[in-house]
Amino acid sequence: MNVTLEKIGLDQQKILRNLYSLYLHDLSAYANGLQICEDGSFEFDSFSLIWEREGLLPYLIKADDHLAGFILLLEAPLTKRVDKVINDFFILNPYRGKGVAKAAALRVFDEHKGSYYISQLSKNEPAVRFWNKIYQLLELDLDEVEEVQDGEEVVYQTFVIE
Repeated sequence: MNVTLEKIGLDQQKILRNLYSLYLHDLSAYANGLQICEDGSFEFDSFSLIWEREGLLPYLIKADDHLAGFILLLEAPLTKRVDKVINDFFILNPYRGKGVAKAAALRVFDEHKGSYYISQLSKNEPAVRFWNKIYQLLELDLDEVEEVQDGEEVVYQTFVIE
């Protein structure tokens, strides 16, 4: 399967908003603070900032030219301790377990070198397992910390991609 990243433009905001609702729905299984809105969607409260602030890079993930998910990458000046943060990473159900997420993550690392921060909700065991497999594959020397952020237990990793 050919996996590509496509920078999301202003004309694709609706696509990303819809994907974010699905992503937040999935996360609601692991996070107590995510609630459905009155209109039946899950909403990212700072969605408009994606196009207003420098350093927010949204990408669609495509598999064989079909929409498969998205990545929101943060870069300086938004990041302080590292060069990059994978803030949000989402793969649609039909593409899970088929290597799409792995290919997308590796493509991000290939195209964006530097120091990284990635966190997962501790209860989100599929995400924790996924990122651990990626780190093992790349044989990364990483630091891992567990802490509480915004009332949720998270685990995060910092490392460098050269």
